[in-house]
Amino acid sequence: MTGDNPFGRPEAEPEPGPEPGPGPEPGPGPEAGPGPGPEDRAGQEAGPSLTAELLREFLAAGSDALARLASDEGAVDDFGFDPDLTDELILPLLRPLYEKYFRVEVEGLEHVPADGGALVVANHSGTLPLDALMLQVALRDDHPAHRRLRLLAADLVFELPLVRDIARKAGHVRACRAHATRLLQAGELVGVMPEGYKGLGKPYEERYRLRRFGRGGFAAVALRTGRPLVPCAIVGAEETYPMIGESRTLARMLNLPYFPITPTFPLLGVLGLVPLPSKWTIRFGAPITVDGFPEGAAEDPRTVEKLAREVKDTIQHSLNELLAERQSPFG
Repeated sequence: MTGDNPFGRPEAEPEPGPEPGPGPEPGPGPEAGPGPGPEDRAGQEAGPSLTAELLREFLAAGSDALARLASDEGAVDDFGFDPDLTDELILPLLRPLYEKYFRVEVEGLEHVPADGGALVVANHSGTLPLDALMLQVALRDDHPAHRRLRLLAADLVFELPLVRDIARKAGHVRACRAHATRLLQAGELVGVMPEGYKGLGKPYEERYRLRRFGRGGFAAVALRTGRPLVPCAIVGAEETYPMIGESRTLARMLNLPYFPITPTFPLLGVLGLVPLPSKWTIRFGAPITVDGFPEGAAEDPRTVEKLAREVKDTIQHSLNELLAERQSPFG
């Protein structure tokens, strides 16, 4: 969901029928019974008419939703976040995946503050950013305070039609230090996945081995704002789309960071986009506070790197524990 360097830019602008009647009684002769009466014809026509009406209502609702996605209606900030649309449309579409398909279990929710700004830092994997979306559902549905997660997303997310509108309405923002700082100071729960594309698109053989955490920009933001860092480990996403290779030629042609090859995609076409039903666990660790750091620590590269490494090591340790505990990737 986030790029290789989530805070690559120090500053950025905000993103803007009735049943049919009985048949004729048998008569003494061979004559056919009477044809259907008015009530019978009404019953026969009610089914198609009702179906057409329901279809029209469905299409109208879809059209209204698309129009709202592309507008500023319902937005509560200049990033375009629409909490009502998120709760009424976006999250309900994700819940079947969360509850029934991936059967997500969440641990350590007590470590996520009930209010105030905090930075949730998680590993990133699985070829497509389903882990970021499941993390959003977990905090909204299972946290006692039903917290909303504002994810820091890569530039590519805001360059894709429809995807950018959904992301904006769901509360996600383009990743940069200015946006992260602003959200944290406003008391928001902010999510960052510092591995970026290198974690999301890594080969299956390297699963659950963390890649470099960018330049540690998330740590600098935590130091600057004084907000805690909550390490988060996600197990299960690596098995949804096992990436066994990639096509660099297609990636260049489509202007994508990578073009994945999995056991089912592109071999099975659109069917290959169906994720495998792996069993997921999301574990939040104890917050790492920054109160003890001296003033100006955010400007010291060595301090920033040390803090980022501490968060990364904590997440890797948690991943190792979860992998040792699980019996099967598919539950």
